[in-house]
Amino acid sequence: MRLNRRNLLTSMATVGAGLAMPSIVRAQDGFWDDLNRSRMMKDTDTAGNTATAKALIDTIEPILSYDTAYNLQAAIANYEAFVQANGNWDEPTREMFALKLGDNKKSVAGLKRRLMINGDMPLEKKISNEFDGALDAAVRLFQARHGLVINGQVDEATFYALAVPADYRLNQLRLNAQRIQYWAEALSDRYVCVNIPAATVEAVEGSQVVQRHNSVVGKVDRATPILNSKIFQVKFNPYWTVPKSIIEKDLIKYMNEDPEYLTKFRIRIFDGKGNEIPPSQLDWSTNEAVKYTFRQDPGGENSMGHCKVDFYNKHDVYMHDTPQKALFGENARFHSSGCMRCENIEELVAWLLRDNGGWDVTSVQNAWAQGVREDIKLNVQVPIHTTYITAWANRQGTVSFRDDVYQYDAQGITAFSDA
Repeated sequence: MRLNRRNLLTSMATVGAGLAMPSIVRAQDGFWDDLNRSRMMKDTDTAGNTATAKALIDTIEPILSYDTAYNLQAAIANYEAFVQANGNWDEPTREMFALKLGDNKKSVAGLKRRLMINGDMPLEKKISNEFDGALDAAVRLFQARHGLVINGQVDEATFYALAVPADYRLNQLRLNAQRIQYWAEALSDRYVCVNIPAATVEAVEGSQVVQRHNSVVGKVDRATPILNSKIFQVKFNPYWTVPKSIIEKDLIKYMNEDPEYLTKFRIRIFDGKGNEIPPSQLDWSTNEAVKYTFRQDPGGENSMGHCKVDFYNKHDVYMHDTPQKALFGENARFHSSGCMRCENIEELVAWLLRDNGGWDVTSVQNAWAQGVREDIKLNVQVPIHTTYITAWANRQGTVSFRDDVYQYDAQGITAFSDA
């Protein structure tokens, strides 16, 4: 099954016309809604609700582990029982779209019932139409479980996630239970796990997550490969050699749009003998550029930021820092050409280099700030697993889901031969 947010929301634009009413009535309703919302905002600890939601998700339990495989079996049993008894939960109505704290509408009661079924909200004997603090907490937990921006509102992404059928979620749980069982056999005591659908990086040791980072991973048409490997080297303030695929797909286009692009971003051109070539010497109306080497100087504008983490693979991908920090705040972080960007990577680097002696977060940051150009081989290589897990559960029973960005769920893939 392939779900599409746009298909689910095509009718949303007509909601306003269907709810047309005399302006004086709308004004009165708006006044009472604003008054109620102001009271709710005063009485509700929204920041506390967000913190509670995150705490239920960001536990010390790794996404990739034997324990997760066990936890998934319990989640599967619960979803199987629900699907067998009910078939599906009620789909969200158009009136649920854009609901937020302080609203008082019939559709609020439907939203509460749905979140009670999911376990995001405690059961209530009498369900009111008021979007109260308890519902705000439930919506934020639902958003946290689905990797969405936590704002307590039924925005487009939240509406889409609510619309996913129960049997689809059950299928995700079954597929990922098999994937995790397959992957868990390769795990050691200490490893790095990149979960592509969640766009996260976990540093794991002793069956516990010691660091968790937001990441940016490959676009749908430039997917991050799935593999088992070992991190063997960290490069401080590296040069960036532009892959031929990016030269062909991006760089030529950028130069046609702005002939000063290479100069602005300190990217130099070299021929096969290592001689530097001025950009004006190339014919940018053709693909001549792919014959040359393009290398970006170290520094703040470097696409790899201050750091590159190398691991063995045939795809020429790696993990790195980035000057584009704002991307880590998005909920759909699929922007790269296959490599993985890691937020606060200096913390991960210090953890990777601990067996080399003399490195901690402060010393790593100082080296970068001073422009130290150094390639450091790890004294102890650390396993890395780039994985594809769209559903997992922790021992508290909290179940998380992510979108099937590369359509591997749709294809029923549970084992990845390249890995």
